[in-house]
Amino acid sequence: MRTQVVIIGSGPAGLLLGQLLHRRGVDTIVLENRSRDYVLGRIRAGVLEQGTVALLDEVGLGARMHREGLPHDGTELCFDGRRHRIDFKEQTGTTVMVYGQTEVTRDLMDGRAAVGAPTVYEADGVALHDIATDHPRVTYSKDGVSHEIQCDFIAGCDGFHGPSRPAIPVGVLKTYERVYPFGWLGILSETPPVSDELIYANHERGFALCSMRSKTRSRYYIQCRLDEKEEEWSDGRFWDELKRRLDEKAASTIVTGPSIEKSIAPLRSFVAEPMRFGRLFLAGDSAHIVPPTGAKGLNLAASDVHYLANALGEYYSAKSSAGIDHYSQQALSRVWKAVRFSWWMTNLMHRFPNTEPFDYKMQVAELDYLVHSKAAMTSMAENYVGLPF
Repeated sequence: MRTQVVIIGSGPAGLLLGQLLHRRGVDTIVLENRSRDYVLGRIRAGVLEQGTVALLDEVGLGARMHREGLPHDGTELCFDGRRHRIDFKEQTGTTVMVYGQTEVTRDLMDGRAAVGAPTVYEADGVALHDIATDHPRVTYSKDGVSHEIQCDFIAGCDGFHGPSRPAIPVGVLKTYERVYPFGWLGILSETPPVSDELIYANHERGFALCSMRSKTRSRYYIQCRLDEKEEEWSDGRFWDELKRRLDEKAASTIVTGPSIEKSIAPLRSFVAEPMRFGRLFLAGDSAHIVPPTGAKGLNLAASDVHYLANALGEYYSAKSSAGIDHYSQQALSRVWKAVRFSWWMTNLMHRFPNTEPFDYKMQVAELDYLVHSKAAMTSMAENYVGLPF
């Protein structure tokens, strides 16, 4: 087989890249080592920046998002037992959209199928070859049969554990990492959200977040130790602990119910540089991970593939390599700003194991300054709704 671009990974990054390239007349094949149902079963974040919303509109797949998604004009910060609202629209003129990553993936899958672009699910043993040459190849097996795809470029959109990043030779890649000493215990429940907007809570017992997927489905998180197991947390214990970390009104009005999903996620900041080697480009989680505090993971993947689609489109339409030569630098400039914001939010809202009373007072002082300073609110709002790309 031969194609112009092989995309490894059928998450939102890979599928969105495929749609953007299709609109530029570039042929692609997507390889995914999991089944379609498995990909759609993954529970992920659901806050979309305006740039991500615009990209989904650009590829003609925004209709259901606008119909079913929940536009949010702001968010609430809870500390010292009180809630304070940050108005994104007032500060920046823009908003965010709450629309689950699973739904984004479903829309992109349907869009790819509608244009007849090929996706190979359950592709085993995906391996990259000759990425430093002008003639890269990708091999894999499907149903016990070996296959090879010859191509011009490879886009590694295969996540933190995929084969793309390890294909870059040792000594070329430099990585930066911060592993946080706690995790998030999250549950999904068929209950109405406690608030119309997200609530971020800083509490002496630890961080909490009240989020949602729809008007009838809620997503809640509490900070927990890394050595804890989800089976140690009954639904009742979770709800009791969440209420302790919220303000009195939220704690008294929250609607509880059985969890339909429960998991613990570790938190880390990770960046790999460069995001290009030869004919291989990294995008999304294969190149960088951010803690979910700033709602940046999916949105960073979207900006990556925006830059990459433009670069590859320019290569084929204008016979220019300028875009692909500057892809890594351009993407990383925005990546590091989002990493900084997510790191800042994480340090501001969580209790660290070595936190002393002085440190907690500093958090409260910074939060108090944040909610009473127009400049500080604007800075937070413009980072949260997404820096331009």
